Amino acid sequence: MPELPSPITVVGIGADGWPGLSTAGRTALRAAEVVVGGPRQLDLLPRDEVAAERVPWPSPLRPAVPGLFAAHADRRVAVLASGDPMFYGIGRTLAETVGAGRLRVLPHPSSVSHACARLGWPLESTEVVSLVGRPLDTLALAVNPGRRLLVLSADAATPAAVAALLTARGYGAARLRVLEQLGGPAERQLDGTADGWPHPPGDPLNIIAVDLGDGPRSSLVPGLPDAAYESDGQLTKRHVRAATLAALAPSPGELLWDVGGGSGSIAVEWLRAHRDCQAVSIERDPVRAERIARNAAALGVPRLRVVTGPAPAALAELPTPDAVFIGGGLTATGLLDSCWAALRPGGRLVANTVTLESEALLTEWYRRHGGELVKLAVAHAVPVGGFTGWRQAMPVTQWSAVKPNTPQENAS
Repeated sequence: MPELPSPITVVGIGADGWPGLSTAGRTALRAAEVVVGGPRQLDLLPRDEVAAERVPWPSPLRPAVPGLFAAHADRRVAVLASGDPMFYGIGRTLAETVGAGRLRVLPHPSSVSHACARLGWPLESTEVVSLVGRPLDTLALAVNPGRRLLVLSADAATPAAVAALLTARGYGAARLRVLEQLGGPAERQLDGTADGWPHPPGDPLNIIAVDLGDGPRSSLVPGLPDAAYESDGQLTKRHVRAATLAALAPSPGELLWDVGGGSGSIAVEWLRAHRDCQAVSIERDPVRAERIARNAAALGVPRLRVVTGPAPAALAELPTPDAVFIGGGLTATGLLDSCWAALRPGGRLVANTVTLESEALLTEWYRRHGGELVKLAVAHAVPVGGFTGWRQAMPVTQWSAVKPNTPQENAS
């Protein structure tokens, strides 16, 4: 049998450097023949204690990881990581690329643990948002009155960018505290409010504590106000949207195809359901596709992937969905067939329409595959002279079905 590659020891290290390491961490680093890490972490190791070859991370990092460790498969390798390697750290990447079974992880207290200790905040009720390798607009989803946030900074410029975002969203009075070099000899704290943030960029190793206080609220459940979206009229309206998301039933980690994205509202609210949800919005109109991306950023889910092109052709290279929503183009040749075929067994398909032609198509699919066929009718109270009456919106026919786990014969 071929010899298994050597295990990789992942050692968490803080701003306190070598003195702050556990005995196990020091022993692993002394025994290593190769130490891999960022330049900042590698510079924390004393030469007289760690004689190993020092290898900085290549860029881009993730695609280079398998080859890097394959090149040192017969040597004792240690990896240096900031704080807790498995909390927004390199540990996840290593587990996904070389396998969790090959790792021995020795964590150090994370910057979040240090920050909560300094602030007196309970860790379990403090929301953490990472802006490391993520768009600034990711923060927007966590912004609500009275919340306390810890924001993991990408660099020294992040605090000012966070202050500007909060001010633009009506939270100018929010209190910001920037904690730099936590646990190290150069630790310091900067204090201020978002609308008058007075501090120039400081140390790139920082975490931002945010006391939001009062400000505009945003619901986390489906059915945001229509005014929350930039739109040219191609928008699944609020009450129908809430019913549609209920039928789609998002669950953490699942992928949605939003076919005929329009303004992107279904995909946006799918992503807002949980931070691990994924979505692709497919829209043939380039102007609308750009608008979808803007709506996603404004509502805190800039991770939405937008594909510009006609369906079903644009669906060909997409990953297998757990749920599919078809909001337009139902009569396009092969669209329903392509979506149903692509859907994983046990996945959900939901299609909405307001036209008789598409309704006839959905009725046929309901006859063949079962599921649920409903008509959604919404009326709004409006002035009628000096009185009040009902204005009926166009009724929406909705078909929803779960794809069976085994092949299902069509009804005759």
